[in-house]
Amino acid sequence: MSDFEQVYRDYFRDVELYLLALCKDQHLAEELTAQTFFQAMKALSQFRGECDIRTWLCTIGRNRYLNYLKRSGKNVALEEMRAADPAPSIEERAMDKAQAMSVHKVLHELPEPYKEVFSLRVFGQLSFSDIGELFGRSQNWACVTYHRAKQKINDAMEVNP
Repeated sequence: MSDFEQVYRDYFRDVELYLLALCKDQHLAEELTAQTFFQAMKALSQFRGECDIRTWLCTIGRNRYLNYLKRSGKNVALEEMRAADPAPSIEERAMDKAQAMSVHKVLHELPEPYKEVFSLRVFGQLSFSDIGELFGRSQNWACVTYHRAKQKINDAMEVNP
C-alpha cells in the first residue's frame, strides 16, 4: 500500500467531518474532501512534517472551501469557521494531564519502533528528519511510522477510553 493510500484511509473521514462542520452541506463536503485529497496527493512529497498531517489536510480543505466561497460570492463569519475546529489530537491529549496516563498506558504497549518514534516526536519534539537520522532511515519513514503509531494509539483509545 502506498503512503498516500494509507493517509487517505486514515484521514479521509476526519477531513470530511471537518469540512461538513464548516459548510454544513453533505454533498459540498464530499466534493471538497475529494478535491482536498487530490491536491494532497500532488503535494504529499512536499509535506515537511512541521505539523500533524491531519492539520495539513484540514488546512487544504479549509482553503478549498474558502476558494469555493469566493467563487460563489458567499460569505461566512470567521466565528463559524473557528467553531468547526477538529477534535483534540492525540498529541494534545497526551499533553493534557487528565488523559496523559491513558495515552502513556497505550504507548507503553506499542511495539518498537512505533513507541520510540511517537515519544521522540511528541515528547522530545524532534523533527521527522532528526528521527529518521537517529534510526538510519529517511524522513518519510519517520513520518509514516509516527502516523501509524498515532493511529494505533487512537484505535486503542477508542477501545479503552
